[in-house]
Amino acid sequence: MAGVVVIGGGIAGLGTALALSRVGQQTVTVLERDAAPLPDDPEEAFGRWPRRGAPQVRHSHAFLARLHNLLRDRAPDVLAGLRAAGATDLSFTDPLPATLDDRSPQPGDEQLVALACRRTTFEWVLRKAVLAQSGVRFVDGAAVAGIAFDGDRATGVRLEDGTTIGGELVVDASGRRSGLPRWLAEAQRRPLDEVTDDCGVVYCTRFYRLRSRADAPAQAGITFGDSGYVKFAVFPGDGGAFSVTFAISSDDEALRALTSPRAFDAAVACFPALQAWVDRADPLTGVETMAGLVNRRRRLVVDGEPVVNGMVTVGDAAVCTNPLYGRGCSLAMVHAYALADLLATTGSAAAPGTPEMAIAFDAVTRTELEPWYEAALMQDRATRRRPRPAEPAGAATSPPDADDMAASLLRDGVMAATRTDAKVYRAFLRTLNLLDPPAAMMQDPDIVARVMAVWQDRENRPRPERVAPRRAEFIAAIADAA
Repeated sequence: MAGVVVIGGGIAGLGTALALSRVGQQTVTVLERDAAPLPDDPEEAFGRWPRRGAPQVRHSHAFLARLHNLLRDRAPDVLAGLRAAGATDLSFTDPLPATLDDRSPQPGDEQLVALACRRTTFEWVLRKAVLAQSGVRFVDGAAVAGIAFDGDRATGVRLEDGTTIGGELVVDASGRRSGLPRWLAEAQRRPLDEVTDDCGVVYCTRFYRLRSRADAPAQAGITFGDSGYVKFAVFPGDGGAFSVTFAISSDDEALRALTSPRAFDAAVACFPALQAWVDRADPLTGVETMAGLVNRRRRLVVDGEPVVNGMVTVGDAAVCTNPLYGRGCSLAMVHAYALADLLATTGSAAAPGTPEMAIAFDAVTRTELEPWYEAALMQDRATRRRPRPAEPAGAATSPPDADDMAASLLRDGVMAATRTDAKVYRAFLRTLNLLDPPAAMMQDPDIVARVMAVWQDRENRPRPERVAPRRAEFIAAIADAA
């Protein structure tokens, strides 16, 4: 192999460069739009790294167990670099919740370990590793204007400064803001197959750092919850940093006050699980917001034929989902290594410019990424249809459908069962951490029986202790503080 051009220097692009260079690719050129040289250390990366092309870098991120295990097995030096930079292991089974019926260790618990790390620190360590790779050239401040073609094959990219950089394979790893549909249209190529659906959420995030000698609250994994009108989570990071995120409906004007730091603090005070963290910390940032989010999948193979040969998409440029589920970085790295493994195989089908290679990688994407898109789509659509707590039960705009039933089973069956049933708890964690496909739980007869028993008895079981104020009380609290 020779000559791969990667568009985008974020997690997907860096992961692609790292994976390709380590399976024998001799030349990889990474093009990053932002003129953002590598900072000196993780703290400078968090505070002063101008990553305008990736505004999500200062929001909460989850680096799930599948990513942790991938680095452990395929890039242990990167995992060691993350730990040296302050990232820590985040076990989901140590400790186990006290409410479970069986708290004894089980085989496979060692796989349920994620990484506590800020996105900027992860990207900083990953870029350092890529820059150290022989044959990788990283170019920042390189804005892509379009794709260069020879017949039906991509032969490189055109930059806004007029430069053309050739390559045997072009990898679009430029994220959810990828300009690929426009580039194909400008080159008068067939359109790709794209499906997009609004997530319907706005995120508000604030970072904090634990004070000197302050310990984090005891917990297993990531603290998260859903009050019905707002979702919330705490994401531990590196170097004592952590973030708190609220996710609200994009049409819920009453909760837009969360963008104010004073209102955000008042909101935190409404949730004891969040306040336990913030009480022992100082803020590092104001409130960052992120909106306009979509679930989307793009295919470069339509009706069994590649739209273009010599080009693939990796990570969010191929499939992006609601950031609430924390899958983006992990799936991007999985996708990158899948591409490297495909190209490392012998035979003509692995040749970058062939239709066979494009079709083979499309099959990988459909297997590894698209089921998570379908799962996010189902959950988000059901959430949008669900009436807010202050509304009457009949306020839904249409009768329940299959998505609503599936969401009800998840909410009132699976989630309830995870509080008491250790087998359901571990099965849920494996899905949450991308170790099992999204449908795996409900294809296991034993797990289904356990979940259905809880779901069918939902009217009789004791209600869990209320951990959130009523919506009206919450709105009043943040309105008074704003």
